[in-house]
Amino acid sequence: MKITLLGTGTSQGVPVIACACEVCVSTNLKDNRLRTSVMIEVDNINIVIDTGPDFRQQMLRENVQKVDAVIYTHHHKDHVAGMDDVRAFNHKWKKDMPLYCNKLTSEALKNEFPYVFSEFKYPGVPEVKMNIIKNKPFTIEKTSIMPIEVEHYMMHVFGFRIKNFVYLTDVSAISEEEKEKMKGADFIILDALRKKPHISHFNLEQALELLEELKPKQALLTHISHFMGLHDEVNKELPDYINLAYDGQVILLNE
Repeated sequence: MKITLLGTGTSQGVPVIACACEVCVSTNLKDNRLRTSVMIEVDNINIVIDTGPDFRQQMLRENVQKVDAVIYTHHHKDHVAGMDDVRAFNHKWKKDMPLYCNKLTSEALKNEFPYVFSEFKYPGVPEVKMNIIKNKPFTIEKTSIMPIEVEHYMMHVFGFRIKNFVYLTDVSAISEEEKEKMKGADFIILDALRKKPHISHFNLEQALELLEELKPKQALLTHISHFMGLHDEVNKELPDYINLAYDGQVILLNE
């Protein structure tokens, strides 16, 4: 399994517009963060989780030639705004793009991109196939995927487990029942917005506490804001098996 971090930043990205803090003016490319997304290459298919506003840029940067499906965690703009650009893969591969999301996200996508779902479609619009998922396992071709339902302030959103990999972003609370689904995973990518507490995201302390409980072999922190601090400096404070993720980072996992 190959995991590519397409973006590791929070909703504004880093640098933030008009900000001159030390993170936003840093010359270290690891301090530059597009909106959060990940690509998983597994069982000879490519799955992308979330198509934020930077989706086009991410696909070009990684020279992605094929995406077989898109899964959505939830419908906030920084996770869905780039959906229109899946049409490039429609044109190349001459088939619809399967989308997987809960009912609330599907309705939001229909409102956000009404021309995609219109009965009478304008030529050249994205061609998608909507698949509604619930909090139970589903498959994409041969790959089994386990949703993990968590709270993002007052919203229920999904993280996902694929084999020994867990991706969980935009989380402020997780039940013991859902936490069970994460146990035994070798590799976890987890939300950690900043050091100070936040109403709708784990802060660094909360993320470290959960990872200490779960004890994966390796963990990366994502959905990072400029308030977290400089990439290299924060990494010095973390346990050996935990690091801040960075854009373009690639992890190879044994399945």
